[in-house]
Amino acid sequence: MRINYNYIKLLGLVLVITGLYAFSNHRSQQKKVSGMKVEFVGDQNLYITQGAVNKLLIQKFGSLENVPKEKLVLNTMEKAIEANEMVKSAQVYLTVNGDLASKIIQRTPIGRIEGNSQFYLDDQGQRMPLSMSHSARVPIITGKVSGETLADVYEILNYVNKDEFLRKNIIGIHIESQTKYQLKFRTEQFLVELGDVNDLHKKFTNFKAFYVKAKRDKALEDYGMVSLEFNNQVVCTKI
Repeated sequence: MRINYNYIKLLGLVLVITGLYAFSNHRSQQKKVSGMKVEFVGDQNLYITQGAVNKLLIQKFGSLENVPKEKLVLNTMEKAIEANEMVKSAQVYLTVNGDLASKIIQRTPIGRIEGNSQFYLDDQGQRMPLSMSHSARVPIITGKVSGETLADVYEILNYVNKDEFLRKNIIGIHIESQTKYQLKFRTEQFLVELGDVNDLHKKFTNFKAFYVKAKRDKALEDYGMVSLEFNNQVVCTKI
């Protein structure tokens, strides 16, 4: 009977590789956390700081440095970070250097409500608390705030943020009622009476056409009120 040494060599190689993998995996699980780091994805205006994230994890799970990797439950840590009202989503993982890393996407404020209660409106239309770390430069919302009017303000801001001219120039929205919204511009004296949120595209298209013509005629300073409430027209009131 002839012995096929090639098969024996192949089997031996497989056993060696399997043993090395098992040993390496065991050693990896025995490694301990050597440090913690936080990475913020996207907007670098920090509404929650790296120190606050580390503190949150320590308060929830105790000191994590020198903890064996096998004792870490990364999914639970992600949920703990995401429970913070400034955080949209979080990913927690271990680096090859043994650091416990957190990759965080923050919530994005698009408007700031000023009134009896103060908070942000985020890009999902949800309330977001103000931050002690950073104040967002977003339009200020005043007036009769309710669930219904905030839904309308969210619709207005969504439209405004998709238009470069409007995004740069609109700095405030005042809520007179659910059918009457006023817009405040950065450099102009006049208020814009938007009316309700119907036909926003037509209203803003008409307004931009008026603005270009009035600016060319050097007449922008003559107006105290510009109304977009009426169908397909811009009605102006002079100072």
